[in-house]
Amino acid sequence: MLLKNNAVRLAETLKGVETMTRFALAVLSLASGVYTYLGVRGLLDGSPTFVFFGAIIYAAAVSVAIYAFWTFMLRFVPLVTTLFQRLSLFLVMIIGCLMIMAMSSWLNAAALAGSAALEQHLAETLAGYAADLDDAHANALASQSLLPDVQRASDRFAKLAADERDSGALTGTTGSGSVVQLLTQMSTQMDELAKTITGSQEKVAALFDEGSGHLKAMRDLLSAGGEIGPRSDQFSAEVVQLAAVIAALQETSVAPSVKRAAADLSLGFIAPVANGGTVDLQTRQDQAMDSVKTSVTAQSQALSTAADQILSQPPIPQRRFQPLSAAEAVLRYWSDFIPSWAGAISIDLLPVVLVLVLMVVNDAMRRDTGQLDEAESISAAEMLRAMALFRQMAAVAPAEPIAAVVAIAPETSAPPAEQPPAPATPVAVADGGDATITPIDVNQRKRNDGPLRP
Repeated sequence: MLLKNNAVRLAETLKGVETMTRFALAVLSLASGVYTYLGVRGLLDGSPTFVFFGAIIYAAAVSVAIYAFWTFMLRFVPLVTTLFQRLSLFLVMIIGCLMIMAMSSWLNAAALAGSAALEQHLAETLAGYAADLDDAHANALASQSLLPDVQRASDRFAKLAADERDSGALTGTTGSGSVVQLLTQMSTQMDELAKTITGSQEKVAALFDEGSGHLKAMRDLLSAGGEIGPRSDQFSAEVVQLAAVIAALQETSVAPSVKRAAADLSLGFIAPVANGGTVDLQTRQDQAMDSVKTSVTAQSQALSTAADQILSQPPIPQRRFQPLSAAEAVLRYWSDFIPSWAGAISIDLLPVVLVLVLMVVNDAMRRDTGQLDEAESISAAEMLRAMALFRQMAAVAPAEPIAAVVAIAPETSAPPAEQPPAPATPVAVADGGDATITPIDVNQRKRNDGPLRP
């Protein structure tokens, strides 16, 4: 009786929670439909009316599909008993779960974490453009590092020209001659190159300040409140202007100009004709100009090497800002929003737990009631006939063990024909008194028998 009571108790409990199960399934389906509507609304383009009705229809279809699918699973999975049937339904349930995640869960995640994912996309874009601006500025400043070398070469040529003019340091003869003219010419070229490098400093500083202003505006948009859509549009406008500033910074590099000027120093070197009054002075002037040419060639090689080192640095790649929708941002940065994904999937797949619970409870009920199949199927008439047979056997052979009841013929067996009823036999009562038990005929009338005839 304990097992029977447990099975009955389980059945009553299942019947009691059936309404709650339907209500929970309806609420989960409705919640999934609402978040699906919020997610799909950002993917549709067109008029507001078209977007509204399109999102409503899709969300309603998702809600109905989820409710119908899990209703089928809750009804059928707990009832099947064979291993093949259960494996088949489990396979169907897995396919259905994948389809639900494909049509609903990722949209739920977009509704839950879409704004945060878009802000992260803007933050990573901001970090990338900030790095590009710093690299472009560093390359521009690297070109400025050539200025000290150029100024030093210019000062050296100017000093040699002054020494030659004042004391004849190179030819031994004072005055302005061909050597002084050549040295002055080299110093002038270096000064012009230095002015070119110096002039680019102001432009580089101005461009860097402009780019920093765009970065500040992008940071303000990222940290500001309100809807992410308008802020994303303004962010895109700032990105376009910042990309133009980065490209301009790369074009301000004077390294190519320095390299060309350095090559002109040696390749375009033109020595003036010695104009000394004597052959000896002309010879010394030629020797001095050869020395100047060697020095100019060395200086040209040094500047070319320094310019090549700057030019060997990789250029800043042109970065493109790609605007994303909330759903696309959630898919791209899914690893950063695992809790949101877990919540979105749980809304759709929580009924799996209910299916498994019902399956276990139904198995327990089948196991408990399976041990009382005969007791559950016996009728009241059969019980009365069994009691009558027991009393008759007790009157005929009271000393026999009670286990002899097992030998009673089944219900379908015909009772002995033409056998008179056994006489009443006194049987001892539990309190020590005597009582007479009247046996009940096994072949007593049934409920559907006709009336007795005399």
